[in-house]
Amino acid sequence: MIGFAPAPGRPLFVLFGSSIVQFSFSNGGWGAALADIYARKADILLRGYIGWNSRRALQVIDKVFPKDSPVQPSLVIVYFGGNDSVAAHSSGLGPHVPLEEYIDNMRKIAKHLKSLSEKTRVIFLSCPPLNEETLRKSTSTVLSEIVRTNETCRLYSEACVSLCKEMDLKVVDLWNGMQKRDDWATACFTDGLHLSEEGSKIVVEEILRVLKEAEWDPCLHWKAMPTEFGEDSPYDLVSSSGQSTINPSDWTFHRRIQWD
Repeated sequence: MIGFAPAPGRPLFVLFGSSIVQFSFSNGGWGAALADIYARKADILLRGYIGWNSRRALQVIDKVFPKDSPVQPSLVIVYFGGNDSVAAHSSGLGPHVPLEEYIDNMRKIAKHLKSLSEKTRVIFLSCPPLNEETLRKSTSTVLSEIVRTNETCRLYSEACVSLCKEMDLKVVDLWNGMQKRDDWATACFTDGLHLSEEGSKIVVEEILRVLKEAEWDPCLHWKAMPTEFGEDSPYDLVSSSGQSTINPSDWTFHRRIQWD
């Protein structure tokens, strides 16, 4: 059992998925951005596993998210599908998961997460597109041929979006969201597959949009959440008048992007 131990009273957000999640704290990634945005609001916990598919996720779902944990997440953001969509290998090995099984696996993951508590909210991220040419050039020669195509990414993305509609889950459609940028193929990836800082900005924007629009009680959008230890104090910074202090708890001047 893994379980969770966030700061007392702080909501817990868990990022669960494959390398798109594991790498989300690197190179201006979307996980790091969320951790900054929610620095005084919630604890962001990373549960990302490079190379994993929905089958492996199901193998450990009870260990990563035990139902008897004394603390349950307020939000789980889930991404699997990119590895599932890899073409089947002739050996029978590898990450490929047939589309129908992928849908069933993701349904089981969603049901497990929704069963954790009445207040646990879930957002799925669908498959983003990829730059096939760049990916072919960047794939290590220690690996057998890996066939990834935009067409299969589209199919798995659409399946994820449809499942979320069926189950009344929130979803970020990365397949279409990324391609709103004309230069997505070159700007959004580090290696044709994994997200660059520009690609991660899209993920953050879309997650924040979902959180802002969701009719959840309590609201999990950062601007609606209380700031930890946000009360005024005589130990705060002294104002220019010299007669009072200024509470800096909610200052965001340090951010290059002023997130909505």
